[in-house]
Amino acid sequence: MPGSSQRRGAIRKKPKGNPTAGSGGRVRQGLEGRGPTPPAEERTKHPAYKRAKAKERAAKRAPARGRGGDRKGTTEPTPEWVYGRNPVVEALRAGVPASALYVAEGTERDPRLKEAMLIAVEHGIALLEVTRLEMDRLTSGGAHQGLAIQIPAYEYAHPDDLLRRALDAGDVPLIVALDGVTDPRNLGAITRSAAAFGAHGVLVPERRTASMSASAWKTSAGAAARIPVARATNLNRALKAYRDAGLTVIGLDMDGDVELSELEVATEPLVLVVGSEGKGLGRLIRENCDQIVSIAMTSSTESLNAGIAGGVALYEIARRRSA
Repeated sequence: MPGSSQRRGAIRKKPKGNPTAGSGGRVRQGLEGRGPTPPAEERTKHPAYKRAKAKERAAKRAPARGRGGDRKGTTEPTPEWVYGRNPVVEALRAGVPASALYVAEGTERDPRLKEAMLIAVEHGIALLEVTRLEMDRLTSGGAHQGLAIQIPAYEYAHPDDLLRRALDAGDVPLIVALDGVTDPRNLGAITRSAAAFGAHGVLVPERRTASMSASAWKTSAGAAARIPVARATNLNRALKAYRDAGLTVIGLDMDGDVELSELEVATEPLVLVVGSEGKGLGRLIRENCDQIVSIAMTSSTESLNAGIAGGVALYEIARRRSA
């Protein structure tokens, strides 16, 4: 009888079987969606997730970027990578200041790898083992052969620091400036000569010039750790500041008015400006030099590269100062 379950004393019986069975029960629950598919970087088994995690780990291990040498508006340099077994071993032998030595998983052990790891341990360089995938990413797909080192960005001095270094030591200032020298090996060679012959620092412009890269470090044979290299936003302005401070600015050029052997101001406070091998000194730099000096050579030799010319000039200045 309809509605009899509502009468007084009636007993409500529970239906038999599974109440969720049928299209309105368990099947309906199974058809419910799980929401939108998460991005590949969030799916733990996806290669994109592994790459993202590797990038995060590398970012945590990367050293802080160094500041530029000139205190006005310089851009921050970035760390440099040297990879490949021979380049890495040569850089470590030369004392290049690596912050970490990276070894890819499964890399074959040979004498070069053992030597690199031994030098790293002796000099307190961090040893890091990474996956092949991560090593490929760090070296931008280069032929790393399972071995790479990271060199932190060089911390350039300020141009004023070079003059202050000479005055604090009670020496007659001698500063070497480079104009248009783009080969880092020439920068390294001049830095080495500057340290050997008593200069108080090397000055380079911020743009269109070689930087203190791994190649420059190797060529300097460790001298870059003993003598500061400064960077100027405007080289011409920096040279004028040195002149105002009482230094004589001499430019080294094959068409000089004075031969190096006849340089009378060698014992005075000096800035020696070395130009590029091809173009020599720039027009504005040349106009702001007090003297243009040349190196006497035989007629069969057209010019010397910047590294050799700078070394010859620094030797002559040092010889005259010690006489």
